[in-house]
Amino acid sequence: MSDRRITFFIALALFAQESTWNFYDNQVPALLREHVASAALVGALMGMDNLLGIFVQPWIGNRSDNTRTRWGRRIPYLAVGMPLAAVIFVLLPWATSLLTLAVVMFCYALIANTTRPLAESLVPDFVAPERRGRTNAAVKIATALTIIVASLISLLVVDDHPRAAFVIPSVIMLAATAVLLTNVRDSRSSAYRAAVAEDAAAGPSPARVPLRQIVTGLITDHDRRRLLLLLTVLLFGGAWFASRSLITPYGMETLGLSRGEAGGLTLPSGIVYVAAAYPAALLAERFGRLRTIAVGMTVFAVALIAGAVVQTATGTVVAFCMASAGAAAYTVNAAVALWNLAPSSQVLGTYTGLYAVTWYLGGFGGPALVGAVVDLVGWDAMLLYIAVLAMIAVLVVVRLGRLQRLHRAVTLTESE
Repeated sequence: MSDRRITFFIALALFAQESTWNFYDNQVPALLREHVASAALVGALMGMDNLLGIFVQPWIGNRSDNTRTRWGRRIPYLAVGMPLAAVIFVLLPWATSLLTLAVVMFCYALIANTTRPLAESLVPDFVAPERRGRTNAAVKIATALTIIVASLISLLVVDDHPRAAFVIPSVIMLAATAVLLTNVRDSRSSAYRAAVAEDAAAGPSPARVPLRQIVTGLITDHDRRRLLLLLTVLLFGGAWFASRSLITPYGMETLGLSRGEAGGLTLPSGIVYVAAAYPAALLAERFGRLRTIAVGMTVFAVALIAGAVVQTATGTVVAFCMASAGAAAYTVNAAVALWNLAPSSQVLGTYTGLYAVTWYLGGFGGPALVGAVVDLVGWDAMLLYIAVLAMIAVLVVVRLGRLQRLHRAVTLTESE
């Protein structure tokens, strides 16, 4: 299968998944605020899906790495998980109490977390390392369109039909699943064939690499580049998810907007993200992936600082547009950087899961931390608190860049 064709199908699967997740981030906080007033509790409950991801995503990534079927190692799980998540998603607005809403949120997050790393792992499964940056950029463009979709549903449907609005992302998920299953078998990918070849070489009882062994090796390795990259993912994930999960109540509390208007604040920024994603991959190829990541996170932080100064709806929209351009430089390149640091194609799914763990661990801690500060200080400076997290991430990636240059110098010396 050609790179363009597989890119389309991977992008479609992730588009469907992120359509539900972005709408979830936009509108579930408002559902929670019907039952609870604390911003910290809303942030913590919104981060529950990311907390679940800490356990579910590396496990499912490792399990899929060790799965062998005629459909491949990722597709069988996607065939079950995506439709089930779509059905549960529809039930969210029908919850009549905080307890039932939390239960439905838990069930949706549990199932949906099994699909996230598997679809992303199809990129390194099918695409060679030198082409992954551009492929991932194309995939990110498709997923960024879901920001626009979620914002449009918020603007056009939520205020008049708050329950029916949840059906739209679910239908998208079901349709995309049908297309994916009809066209893709990852048993045809180069990484899957390599894994099968290694199994054959190992004899009748091929070894499976357990998750614990991979994590232990990552921690004990003298090469700290992968750990520092994951720390960067953790910190920037906290900043990104805080900006996404709390923007609707921020717009309502600070800017005086309605629920639908506040949910639509991110619509223009989604367009900017789409425009910036592919150039971000090209810039990384020319100037270096880590340098591009650092510059992107800096732009993100500076934009939010500007948004904290100019507290109007227009100022917030402009700030989020600038921040999205910076975030694109990060999101397009960070996963590729980790895939390219993986020791073997045998563990690509596990590394995708580890990336997701740190990203969504940040997504759990970031909204809760920022929400707690908001409870103490107020909503007005929320964007400034988020910018601080992003700048700490910049400092870590600067250190990572120094280690990367040192590693290249040592490798060059040894080759001579």
